[in-house]
Amino acid sequence: MRSAAAPEARRPRTYQLTIALPRTVRLSVGRLGSFDFPAGRYVYTGSALRGIEARVRRHLSRAKRAHWHIDYLRTAPGARIVGVSLFGGGECARNRRTPGGIVAPGFGASDCAAGCGSHLKYIGAANESHEDVIR
Repeated sequence: MRSAAAPEARRPRTYQLTIALPRTVRLSVGRLGSFDFPAGRYVYTGSALRGIEARVRRHLSRAKRAHWHIDYLRTAPGARIVGVSLFGGGECARNRRTPGGIVAPGFGASDCAAGCGSHLKYIGAANESHEDVIR
């Protein structure tokens, strides 16, 4: 007999946004404070137990009030989302498997119980020949 929870475990509830930042900026990120974000690519890991599609659509939208830390980065001049990936499983597990450095400690990790340090990873300089992909 199949468990009723089995389909739920496979349903995407974690997402990653790949963000291109064309130039270095200093941003104030709510209560976290101000940080220097070097030009390049970032991966932000988030989750939504329900309505993941609506959450991602909100992140893709430019016209909104800053609510989550990622909203502050999205206001940077020229910042754009160049990739979206959806996953089953937990946000922190996916974040820990994502390589990269931390430029803003605590970013996106206000409720993180796993000690991730940040749910935004700097993955390096932008590759100018990269085509925008939404997966």
